[in-house]
Amino acid sequence: MDTECPSSAEGAAEGEKGPEGAVEPGSIARPDSESADALADVLVVGAGPTGLLLAGDLAEAGVRVTLLERRPDTVSNLTRALVVHARTLEQFDARGIADELVAIGHPLRQLRLFGGAAVDASQLRTRFPFVLAVPQYEVERLLIRRARAAGVTFRYDSAVEDVQQSASGVTVRVRGAEGIRTLRAAYVVGTDGVHSTVRTALGLPFPGRSVLNSLLLADVRLAEPPTQPFVLKATRDAVILIGSFGDGWYRITGWSPHHQPDENTPADLDEVRALTRLALGTDHGMHDARWVSRIHSDERQVPSYRVDRAFLAGDAAHVHSPAGGQGMNTGLQDAANLSWKLAAVLHGHAPESLLDSYQTERHPVGTAVLRNSGALLRLAKLHTPPQRATRAAATQLISHVPPINRGAVRRLSGLAIAYPAPRKAHPLTGRRAPDLHLADGNRLYELLRRGTFVLITPPDEPVDVPEDRLTTASWRSDRRTALLVRPDGYIAWADDTAEPAARAMALRDALRQWTGAGERPAAERASGRALA
Repeated sequence: MDTECPSSAEGAAEGEKGPEGAVEPGSIARPDSESADALADVLVVGAGPTGLLLAGDLAEAGVRVTLLERRPDTVSNLTRALVVHARTLEQFDARGIADELVAIGHPLRQLRLFGGAAVDASQLRTRFPFVLAVPQYEVERLLIRRARAAGVTFRYDSAVEDVQQSASGVTVRVRGAEGIRTLRAAYVVGTDGVHSTVRTALGLPFPGRSVLNSLLLADVRLAEPPTQPFVLKATRDAVILIGSFGDGWYRITGWSPHHQPDENTPADLDEVRALTRLALGTDHGMHDARWVSRIHSDERQVPSYRVDRAFLAGDAAHVHSPAGGQGMNTGLQDAANLSWKLAAVLHGHAPESLLDSYQTERHPVGTAVLRNSGALLRLAKLHTPPQRATRAAATQLISHVPPINRGAVRRLSGLAIAYPAPRKAHPLTGRRAPDLHLADGNRLYELLRRGTFVLITPPDEPVDVPEDRLTTASWRSDRRTALLVRPDGYIAWADDTAEPAARAMALRDALRQWTGAGERPAAERASGRALA
């Protein structure tokens, strides 16, 4: 699952063949069923936010998905994430659930980092110019509802013990209430957290280090709550974060450089109170803790997010400090990147090599998140007088130099993420597509709810393309650029060419590459009819 919430839970196969053994477009290549239960095209291991989004996306795309979760369905997941950033809200908007989540949470126009430093989210150019304070369990509730409605098969109390791969699929051994079962699918995705059994079964290392020892966590009620839903204070003696769930409960996260017992040492409310007073001068009348825990925080990243027919996402692939609240958000965006690619390959709309781009695009993002969250954490931990002076200078730069503030909030929000583009590609290629308002009155992210690519062209430039895997739209303005937007809201192709024949040829090439569409019938080609 995701950085703030490690889970305790946990390829093209032979299918319908056309000429020369090719998978027929529109059909799903399914695994052999001999000696195993062939229940799914994709097995997703771990029912945290990452796994839930991925499974829901695949099911909505017509892929058979089974979601395996180690916990019984009567045991709720441990909530650690408290914030949803703007790019994640845009991904939720493309799935029709963002507005409901925003109505539940608390939009924060500023996010305080350390020593008084704050980034201004209100300057973000997005439909969601804020950081949404909302507990992870509310995110999961909406994602579970969506996944069930889409037809995802949930298997709780199902612990994955082993993963084996062959040329035609994956075989997963699962221990559940009924004993051991063997499940077979075309692909498996491990979203099963920092202690991922999928990652272990693949033999992948998880290099990194522990960056915080004896981190205290507690959910409490406060007799005298702070005036702000989020309070962060770093002093010489302690770092404390107080976050509101919005229902009368507060999450306390605390650390002291001077008091670091072993993580197996029991923690209690008195220790949390004392640490909070050390940083804030008050414990806000803390009482009625529903749980208290002591953990450590690591910075780790797996070297490869893909091994043949197996993939890793969320905390199974990368884990870092809670600074900046980026863990759950990064995992959810892993899922958004991978889901449409798996569906395209399974439906025969894209070559299997498309799946390699998951590693190419998402691994650098994970590395950047580790670097950014680590920098924030190290600044918060500075406690000697010279170090505090360094932090004060950094605070002034972040808070009062607009370009630095803008850059920091864009990185934290996820809006700055861009994926590698081919040489000589249009400058927009690989970048996030903003929520464009289109000629028919729709927004781009409303059209993305169809799960297809979206092609945007000038109003006087009609297109003739297959619409089963592509939605067409026109600019509301007189802009002449043609854009092909991927299902995850990133620009696959863009073109400013004014000459119609050259534009048509470039568009056909892009559609063929990304959607498997764009070839005109022979009669059309002979007549010289333009595609665009």
